Amino acid sequence: MMKGFLNRDRFLSILEKINIWDIVIIGGGATGLGISLDSASRGYKTLLLEQSDFSKGTSSRSTKLVHGGIRYLAQGNIKLVYEALKERGLLLKNAPHLVKKQRFIIPIFNYRMGFLYWMGLKSYEWLSGSLSFGKTQFLSKSKILKIFPEIKPNNLKGGILYYDGQFDDSRLAINLAQTSVKKGGILLNYFKVKNLKKIGNKISGVIAYDLENKKKYTICSKTVINATGVFSDSILKMDDHTWPMFIKPSQGTHIILNKSFFSSSNTAIVIPKTSDGRILFSIPWYDHVLIGTTDTFLNKIIMDPHPLEEEIDFILHNFNQYFLYNPKKNDILSAFSGLRPLVIPTNLSYNKKTKDISRSHKLMISPSGLITIIGGKWTTYRKMAEETVNKAIKIGKLNKKLSLTKEIRIYGSISSSNYNQSSHWNKYGVDEDNIKKLIKENPVWGDPLISKYPYYCIKAEIIWMVRYEMARTIEDVLARRLRFLFLNAKIAIKIAPIVASLMAQELSRDKTWEKSQVSAFKKLAKKYYYPII
Repeated sequence: MMKGFLNRDRFLSILEKINIWDIVIIGGGATGLGISLDSASRGYKTLLLEQSDFSKGTSSRSTKLVHGGIRYLAQGNIKLVYEALKERGLLLKNAPHLVKKQRFIIPIFNYRMGFLYWMGLKSYEWLSGSLSFGKTQFLSKSKILKIFPEIKPNNLKGGILYYDGQFDDSRLAINLAQTSVKKGGILLNYFKVKNLKKIGNKISGVIAYDLENKKKYTICSKTVINATGVFSDSILKMDDHTWPMFIKPSQGTHIILNKSFFSSSNTAIVIPKTSDGRILFSIPWYDHVLIGTTDTFLNKIIMDPHPLEEEIDFILHNFNQYFLYNPKKNDILSAFSGLRPLVIPTNLSYNKKTKDISRSHKLMISPSGLITIIGGKWTTYRKMAEETVNKAIKIGKLNKKLSLTKEIRIYGSISSSNYNQSSHWNKYGVDEDNIKKLIKENPVWGDPLISKYPYYCIKAEIIWMVRYEMARTIEDVLARRLRFLFLNAKIAIKIAPIVASLMAQELSRDKTWEKSQVSAFKKLAKKYYYPII
């Protein structure tokens, strides 16, 4: 078995052999996976448990940006921006197969606002120092219209070109899991923590349940880390049933359009001011256009949030204020939502806007020793992980070892000079050749999943995802390892039976399993298909 391959059966056999772990992590999103890599690379016995699939929740539903946060700069949060810009540079260095520099344009309709944006973005460039992604420039009205003739020319004064980062969030999650395994970590998906184990009033492990094999496990550990994002309160209540609920979810919704709405296929646009005072991004992503995000308080936390009618209306309304060609609801190929775990300060009313709540992360230690990490964003996952493991060392009285993750190349990493960033295959990095070798085993696997579609994919990729990336369901494949569900829900529904058949052969499942999988996926995918059917 090659190092870095994800194999659930092997991980279960190791789980049953280890009596006590140094660190157990609950949650397989960006934060949990980052902690797993940091911990395993320091040499600690590390176990991560995820109740669904890796990055199933918020971590697969981002705006696909690796960025410092120009909005946070406007709010005066220099420390957060500086830290994020530094981490952005490290991500580009360590995962160049998934992270790329992206051109952005902010159209300017008012000279005063243009000056403020110019000063802010030059500061943004300056704060990034030697890790800068490119020079900020002011472009004339004629140059802006040459790049984007779709922008309404009325009152357009020009625009500002700046650079930030873009990535594929759930693919990075899989690669982080693989990197952690390569360093000795053990990770299990579809493994739900049911309760916390205690000796006296101190945490000593977890009680967990393998959802796939229907088996209960009592797992001992020197430390337990709660990295469950919007579900953090549920773990905290396992520790102390009197714990007050203090996470308020904010929903961010995105829509996907055909790339034909824009002439430029490689430049993103920042819609400078929306009706709620925020900004919207319009970003080229896998030969489509992604637009978002919203910021809406919700009263309920669910695993599969779906866009609200008012969010779709908000995005289209604000988008249409700036462009000549106005997309309609029936132009939307997919719409998806993610929940941000915002920690409500005691002095902030729930009625206030979510944009007023800090996106800085919060690290808490319960009297029992339970470590909880909440908030932050994808860009700063590494730094958050480092801080959390440092705290775990103290709580668990582990032998002190320094973090190594600044220098660790993420699994799949390949020099950017060795691949074409626009290629479908770049996201696999070094595994591209391994996937193509599968075609020798079965030539049929070289056939495309769907012909005449811009997001190219062959059947061998599905086989690879089941064998070596721990995909267990159609959703695991079409939502996160491939991104069909997020790009075009209608196409995802169409190819689901083909994926089910390929997976069934690999997992030794019967026709009943296939039918059940297709039915469940279609039900889920209809939440992404807009208007919802």
